[in-house]
Amino acid sequence: MSRLWRYILLLAVVLCIAVLGASFYMLDFALARRHTAWTEEQAWQRVEHYYPWAAGWMDSIRANGVLRDTFILSEDGRRLHAYYLSGSASPATAVLVHGYRNCAIDMMHLGYMYHHDLGCNILLPDLHAHGQSDGESIRMGWLDRLDVLRWCGIADSLFHAPIVVHGISMGAATTMMLSAEDGLPSSVTRFVEDCGYTSAWDEFTGELQAQFSLPPFPILHTSSLLCKMLYGWSFTEASALQQVTECRRPMLFIHGDADTFVPTWMVHPLHNAHPGPKDIWLPEGVTHALSYYKYPAEYTGRVRRFLFH
Repeated sequence: MSRLWRYILLLAVVLCIAVLGASFYMLDFALARRHTAWTEEQAWQRVEHYYPWAAGWMDSIRANGVLRDTFILSEDGRRLHAYYLSGSASPATAVLVHGYRNCAIDMMHLGYMYHHDLGCNILLPDLHAHGQSDGESIRMGWLDRLDVLRWCGIADSLFHAPIVVHGISMGAATTMMLSAEDGLPSSVTRFVEDCGYTSAWDEFTGELQAQFSLPPFPILHTSSLLCKMLYGWSFTEASALQQVTECRRPMLFIHGDADTFVPTWMVHPLHNAHPGPKDIWLPEGVTHALSYYKYPAEYTGRVRRFLFH
């Protein structure tokens, strides 16, 4: 073998090692649980800081011990946790699905909206590898949809009322991924997705560019393959866009028109793909996951009309 070919072979080996190393780093950076440092108490403090109008309600349910814990086992034997609370009028049950590296407590502002303002029962799951649920890796909603499917069954048995599944960010993607799932109880009548992404692939493509100024090829391709080998799912199959094409139940799409983390453009193909019934709201000047924060009265009104009219 000539010296030139030795150099070419050496360069190829070095590049392969570099790409593989970068791919393992990306999986660890994006999906490892240990990078989530927030405690539940910090989550309570965050919600009370951003949504002070809900602080009295949150203090009351904590002081009176009416917020209950429940646990189930996932298909792979992991213990999964959720909070639940009965409503006063109980016209419906809201299953509230949190976002990336958050926990059930981070959905307490919408718990306030559904329970205090709309009189609904609420159930707030901790997704796999979040909050009090077991797990070492984040699953970007794809395998989480199967866990939320089971939580819908628990909500049905607890409350015997029509169910709306309402998610924010990764929880919104989870909601959409769930929306066409076989075995969904007939009691699940509606979905609300707030700033969800089209797919894990699209979201990681944007973040790879935003944080590291890198194109998707080749790191995203090898990372997706490694994810499939290690965790049982790939970035491409984790597609909310594909799932909503099969959804026949009503869905409300909410997305701030100034969102750059999950870019606003993603809501349009999602909304267009849903065969209906459906509605869409693009609140003006809102960045990621802050629509209720900026427009609480309008947010509540739109959800109320979507559920009850």
